[in-house]
Amino acid sequence: MIRKLSAALVLVAFIVAASVLAVSRLAPPAEAQLFKQAPGSRAEVALSFAPVVKKAAPAVVNVYAQRVERQPRNPIFDDPIFQRFFGQQPGAQTAQSLGSGVIVDPTGLVVTNHHVIEGMTSVKVALADRREFPAEIVLRDPRSDLAILRIKSDEKAFPVLEMGDSDALEVGDLTLAIGDPFGVGQTVTQGIVSALARTQIGINDYGFFIQTDAAINPGNSGGALIDMNGRLIGVNSAIFSQSGGSVGIGFAIPVNMVKNVVAAAKNGGKEVRRPWLGASLQNLTRELAESVGLDRPAGALVTEVDPRGPAAEGGLKQGDVIVAVDGQEAADAGGVGYRLGAKAIGGTASLSVRREGKSVVVPLALIAAPEKPARDQIRIKGESPFAGATVVNISPATIEEFSIPNAKEGVAVVDVADNTPAAVVGFKKGDIIMSVNGAKIAATRDLDRAAAQQPYVWRLTVNRGGQVITSVIGG
Repeated sequence: MIRKLSAALVLVAFIVAASVLAVSRLAPPAEAQLFKQAPGSRAEVALSFAPVVKKAAPAVVNVYAQRVERQPRNPIFDDPIFQRFFGQQPGAQTAQSLGSGVIVDPTGLVVTNHHVIEGMTSVKVALADRREFPAEIVLRDPRSDLAILRIKSDEKAFPVLEMGDSDALEVGDLTLAIGDPFGVGQTVTQGIVSALARTQIGINDYGFFIQTDAAINPGNSGGALIDMNGRLIGVNSAIFSQSGGSVGIGFAIPVNMVKNVVAAAKNGGKEVRRPWLGASLQNLTRELAESVGLDRPAGALVTEVDPRGPAAEGGLKQGDVIVAVDGQEAADAGGVGYRLGAKAIGGTASLSVRREGKSVVVPLALIAAPEKPARDQIRIKGESPFAGATVVNISPATIEEFSIPNAKEGVAVVDVADNTPAAVVGFKKGDIIMSVNGAKIAATRDLDRAAAQQPYVWRLTVNRGGQVITSVIGG
């Protein structure tokens, strides 16, 4: 199970020691010294990660977020006689979240996970030296599960963690994870890069993660994964666990994705604009790979090309297999999405493509998806089955932003408020409302007008993940 951060060892050591001893006995005397050699200096005896930690730890913070949830209040609670016997009754509850973050700019910009601050209205950060500051949320990017905070302070220069290059990582590289697990305080754990380009995790829209065995636990979310030069290489985000604790399988968002989000915040943006491919992709199976002349299922099959998009303009065709972006391997559809999502708007990328057994390079203009028609976002009110749902018009931009699958026409649900008719009916984010009582819904205003009616029966047609569902609801 993937979790967001919200006596065997003795046997292994014995086996390793026995193996080393056996090799030593078989090797010539000169080679044997490689296994049995006294430290050459005091420095070698005192090898430690402490210098790396001292460099990085001051820029790693704890993030505390909360929101006040107002509860329906019974008027009897305000009766003086009731209060005399039972005391003042609370009219609100406080929801809290705990995580970690990394200072990435001396002005006080902090990167953390979006799920740490999702739905929260009040945030504060605590530095490694125990100073605490309020912070404001300046950018939310649910698609990458990242968010940017700004510390509210007169401090002139905060400690900063230098950002490295996650594309330069190799499996086996040493790593350190720094964060606040379980709220116990800043903690450092050590491990290695266990794997790269993990794309079947299902945590965010750009599923492309660094896997590490450095211990990561709830509260580490948003914390730093660093290399041996003290540079940020990833933001710790989730663990695979059946118990809720670390089992040595943790996942971090690569820093090259983080850079785009930080750049957008520095430029005053409230959202991150990313390049639009303008094509639908599918992971290759072994059978599909063989059918297109590949010896292994590596790459992303192009299943559809939007004639308005940059892929069509560059010459990408249905049936092509994208195997790399700017020379960097893309093993599946998630890999292609990440490689493009980590790039800035502007310029051109090169797609390495296999087409009918031949290698082809397709240029791709790095442009943002157009918002045509305008989204015209509306929250439906009243007492209809749609009340409490927030809807937008479908466009390339809203399809990208809200990850709406199989969307061509209709109105998309992008949020459903709790305890509303829309929630009771069962509407979900990503649903596409196609028709109401036989009338086609082509725009949000169509749905708003339809919701204002009061028929005896509601006949709804909804596209959910490519499956068209028709239902009848009593009025």
